Amino acid sequence: MIADALTFYPALYIIIPVAFVSGSIPFGIIFTKKMGLDITSMGSKNIGATNVLRSAGKKAAIFTLLGDLLKGAVPVLICQYVIKNIDYSGERPEFAGLMADLWPGVAGISAVLGHMFSVFLSFRGGKGVATGFGVILAYSPAVAAIVLFIWIAVAVAFKYSALAAIVSVSAMPIVYMISGSSYVKSIVGLVLAACIIYKHKSNISNLLAGTEDRIGDKAV
Repeated sequence: MIADALTFYPALYIIIPVAFVSGSIPFGIIFTKKMGLDITSMGSKNIGATNVLRSAGKKAAIFTLLGDLLKGAVPVLICQYVIKNIDYSGERPEFAGLMADLWPGVAGISAVLGHMFSVFLSFRGGKGVATGFGVILAYSPAVAAIVLFIWIAVAVAFKYSALAAIVSVSAMPIVYMISGSSYVKSIVGLVLAACIIYKHKSNISNLLAGTEDRIGDKAV
């Protein structure tokens, strides 16, 4: 049935490049440049909200966080709207549900990959945590709430943003599975988690070496 869902409405394929370009918008660079700063040469050199907070302060970090959340959520919401307005006459009842799980998930993965490999930054980018959360917030709000709770709990307990991200996204596929979500949503969660953890490989090395920056540390 997956093959049918991939070919049923070919116009949906346009969401892949649209979501990728949306995810590529480097809000961290945009908002820090307004302050006369180059975030790519400061702190960890990452364009995400954590490095912006350390390097440019709370205001720029909040705007970066909101921008990164929205660029993940908006393509998913647009895709969901289109999916709901497709005519499924003659199809099995469960087919509409499959479409609703599959295509917004594809849009979300595309947005996160756009953030990680931005077309505006020579296919370099951030680590995808905020953008990924924006995707899950639109795609599976209940799962997003649990993932956020795990992130907060780990961040408060250990004071490492990277550790909180790694633990919470690692838990995400498990949350999907135990919550009775479809296998498609579980696979989407697994793919997103794998991508985000991969982009944190340097943080994992720093955590093991005891050199990872803690929440509240200033960029040097």
